[in-house]
Amino acid sequence: MSEQQGNDEQERKEDKESNTVYLSDVPEAAEEAEAQVDLQDDTEPLREPQKTGDAGISTATAVLETVDEAETQANLPDDAEQLREPQRRENVGNSTATVKVVLVPGGHVMTVAFAIGLSIQELKRHLAAELRVPAEVLQISLDGWVVEEQRSLMELGVRPQGSTRMEMSSNDPDTHPLRPLRPPEQDNMPDVITVRVQTGEGVFQEVVVEIERPLQQKAFLGGYRHQLTGVEYHHAAVQTRPKRRPSCGEVVFSHNTQTADRKSQVQQCPVDVSTQMAGIGCHISNLNDKLVVASGIYITAEEYHDTRLRAVICLQSYARCWLGRQVVDRLRRDRDRRLSWLELQARKRIEEREEQLRGRRRRWLNPQRREDFNLLYHALEKWWCEKEERINLTLRGAERKAALCSLLDQETQLIADIGRHRIAAQNENYEKSVRSFLDKSAAPHRWHGADGRLLEKDSEYTIRAKHLRDLYNNISRSTLSQEERLHTLLTVKHIVKEHACQLTRDIVDLIDREMDLMTRGLKDASLEGLRQRISTLFLQYIKTPAFNPEVAKLLKVPQNPSQLKNDMFLCRGCHRYLLSSDFSPSASSGLSSWCRDCTRLDNIARSREDFSRYANILKRLRASEQRLNAEAKIPFMLQVEDLRYLVEVIWACRSALQASSDLYNLAFVRWERQTEWSPWNCILLSKEETSSHLELEDVHKAYETTFIRRIEHKHRLARRYFSQISAMADYLDPQRPGAKGGAPVDAPAASAR
Repeated sequence: MSEQQGNDEQERKEDKESNTVYLSDVPEAAEEAEAQVDLQDDTEPLREPQKTGDAGISTATAVLETVDEAETQANLPDDAEQLREPQRRENVGNSTATVKVVLVPGGHVMTVAFAIGLSIQELKRHLAAELRVPAEVLQISLDGWVVEEQRSLMELGVRPQGSTRMEMSSNDPDTHPLRPLRPPEQDNMPDVITVRVQTGEGVFQEVVVEIERPLQQKAFLGGYRHQLTGVEYHHAAVQTRPKRRPSCGEVVFSHNTQTADRKSQVQQCPVDVSTQMAGIGCHISNLNDKLVVASGIYITAEEYHDTRLRAVICLQSYARCWLGRQVVDRLRRDRDRRLSWLELQARKRIEEREEQLRGRRRRWLNPQRREDFNLLYHALEKWWCEKEERINLTLRGAERKAALCSLLDQETQLIADIGRHRIAAQNENYEKSVRSFLDKSAAPHRWHGADGRLLEKDSEYTIRAKHLRDLYNNISRSTLSQEERLHTLLTVKHIVKEHACQLTRDIVDLIDREMDLMTRGLKDASLEGLRQRISTLFLQYIKTPAFNPEVAKLLKVPQNPSQLKNDMFLCRGCHRYLLSSDFSPSASSGLSSWCRDCTRLDNIARSREDFSRYANILKRLRASEQRLNAEAKIPFMLQVEDLRYLVEVIWACRSALQASSDLYNLAFVRWERQTEWSPWNCILLSKEETSSHLELEDVHKAYETTFIRRIEHKHRLARRYFSQISAMADYLDPQRPGAKGGAPVDAPAASAR
């Protein structure tokens, strides 16, 4: 019995020692088992863990199985090791390594996690897809030597979880250059990172993680911030791909899931269900019972609906009050806006009138144009008439004659002053016109390109015209020094000597004379007349098309005499044959029989009329009609004389509504807004009345019959007068009777002439 116990104890010790040895080898066996597990396919599903109570047993069983397998493999013969060697190499070839590829010659580095068992050709295909170039043009080098496509990374000495650096270039850099497609802001993020993961107690494993960059920015779903350190932690959904919802195995879009099923089923209580009540021989305690009484006053349906009705009426009253206030506020805003607009329009009209008066006063004090001098002569005529009328009313006999003679002397003195101002203005305008003429001749040719830009081109003729313009400006300047003047004269002399004619010989003689006098020390004041002659002759040289071809298009008189045959007319005033451009056209009689100079001289000597006010009315009329109808023709056929007749004779220089006689405040508008403007479809109104008239839809309903007949009478007078003009007769309404054969209305003096 004792021997048996001793043997049992000895066996327990041996088992204990054997177990101790095996457990010491457990970590190594576990590491090898984990390595084999990591090499398995990622798509293999994980087994469901068992209950907590069986965890220790399953773990111990797995460890013992792993130890048995390790012992079995250790006891295998060498032949078995040789058979297992290809499988081990295959497992090693599936391991990944970090490959850093340098793009030559850009120097950009691409980092890729690649299996070391794959060939260089497969690496080329992967990189070609990333760079979007053909794989045939890629060439990979390692340490300066070109790597063959059949070799793998493992053959090149790359170890699992290791890294290597290679260079890649393109055989055809012109057609297929190597350019990274990744944005520059993502270059600071590596493509592959190594993460150290704890797989057990004190056991860590390095895992290579390849970073995938999304094509679009992920939405920020929030996170947390550490209150002490301030570090922000984002949700995992922001950093990883969204997880797909597992399928429930049922078709959710079928007809059954979208249609409700109704079922009628009778429910019957079981037999053993009953309600206990107090009775004879059965006592039920009522200590926990409660007596529920309705609180408040009982309200009938009629009272309830009456309360609701009063509440609705109260709400409607407040709502209607609010709506009424909104309407009143809107009307008040519209009224304030209307009043402010009317005030603005009145202020604009006042400012426009003041500007016209300031411009009129400015033209009186500093006349520059012909219209300005006509205004002066018109003011002189009014002053003369007032003085003459006052003398005739207050004086008689010799005193009247003496006063009229004194008035005549004053008028003569004023005419002389106006003449001196006119001569000075003509000289100044002459210089401006000459400079404008030279600038136009030297301007480059301009046209709009297909893209809408303004294009310019200088030809040899424009360059010569620009050079001649600069020389003329230098000759005309009086502030040049003696050396600059001599240099300019010599330049002009060499230019004009290229053409031999009487004009160029005269210019050369005058230049030589001035240079000789300048060398003798003659003063500039004595040379002023000579320099003026040189400038005049050189300007004549510039205006000659044979010497300056660019001026041919700017000359009024064409160079071909055959073109003058049908464009020359005789002036009845000065008895000269002039071009048609020297006569003022008129819609009533075509070209006038007097030229512009004779008409202006006759106006200064006799009538002294000022047409600037009628010109302003015609200008405003054309601008308004151009806005309403871009194809309007009748307002552009009328001249100032025709509009003056229309204003003075037909409309008597007064507004049709308020009889305002201020010509600066009158304007022509359409009588019927839908019909084009014409002398027989117009009305003369003040600027304040035009806006109100143009808002009328039907003038026959807005105005009285007497007023409408008076306006129609003026339209008949205008139709009778303008029907004599052949150019405007085509625009008459054939349905309305004309005035053919009738006596025309008295025409103004300009048309009768």
